[in-house]
Amino acid sequence: MATSSCKTMLLMAFVVTAALSTASLAQSPLQNNFYGSSCPQAEETVRSVTEGIVRNDPTMGAAFMRLFFHDCFVRGCDASILLDPTSNNAQVEKKAIALRGYDAANKIKAAVESVCPGVVSCADILAFAARDSAVVSGGFASFAMPSGRRDGVVSNFIDVLQNIPSPIFKLQELISNFAAKGLSVDDLVTLSAAHSFGQAHCSFVNGRLYPTVDPTMNNTYDAALKTVCPAPGTGGGDPVVNNNRVTDPNVLSNQYYSNLVTGQGLFVSDQQLHGGQGGQQLRRRCDVDGAVRGGAGEDGRHPGAHRDGRPGQEVRQRRQ
Repeated sequence: MATSSCKTMLLMAFVVTAALSTASLAQSPLQNNFYGSSCPQAEETVRSVTEGIVRNDPTMGAAFMRLFFHDCFVRGCDASILLDPTSNNAQVEKKAIALRGYDAANKIKAAVESVCPGVVSCADILAFAARDSAVVSGGFASFAMPSGRRDGVVSNFIDVLQNIPSPIFKLQELISNFAAKGLSVDDLVTLSAAHSFGQAHCSFVNGRLYPTVDPTMNNTYDAALKTVCPAPGTGGGDPVVNNNRVTDPNVLSNQYYSNLVTGQGLFVSDQQLHGGQGGQQLRRRCDVDGAVRGGAGEDGRHPGAHRDGRPGQEVRQRRQ
């Protein structure tokens, strides 16, 4: 069950992620209850289907969150991650990285289309589903998700490779990667907490274990990981490990930040938030229990509040 600090953390994460919209300065800003008149059943329909999916398969909570983040971080929250290959473009975003949740997203989309054909954007459906799956996984009350996003019509394989932060990024690479999106250091710390649940393949971690152990890794943690992750080339396959140690991988937990303090971050990019002078500054933005301070950024506003949408994006408008 999520603690109150974890709830604050997650609310902030959604504020940050939702701010990466595709709307340009000349377009209408996102707003709560955008479909109140055109499709009043929209959010409840998404909630009902999403809740059923996550309760039936608890691993889908993290899957929806990851899908939403990848969609937003590549071209803005425009559902371009959902576009299928065509004869004119075989190399779309979904070909670049293995993500779960595509079939589930289609199921939710079909349910919404059955009550309001052609009204609700796929981009908003993804946002609602991420919010609702996190609510189920975190065990807390729902919250408003601004909507009115437009669906993108462009999806390129190479955009994923050029935009998604790597799990082996060092601190300065992470800061630069997020800064390119108009995201601050506070935003980086907040959004990294999405690794508080879910799992990862050993292939993303083996570089920290073999041939020598990453010196920033806790000794007992590396020993535990080696019992699951075989050395490359030994025929042991590519098993999965929990993103967050000592917690249920399907439940949101603020243990993520405490683990970083004790050298138990799974990825290089996780542990970098604590190590080194810059990393210590990042850690001080959260207490050792993982409580993100106050829900406000360095300028006193919520993370993401200072950013407008990305201009110049080719999009398709839905009806309000």
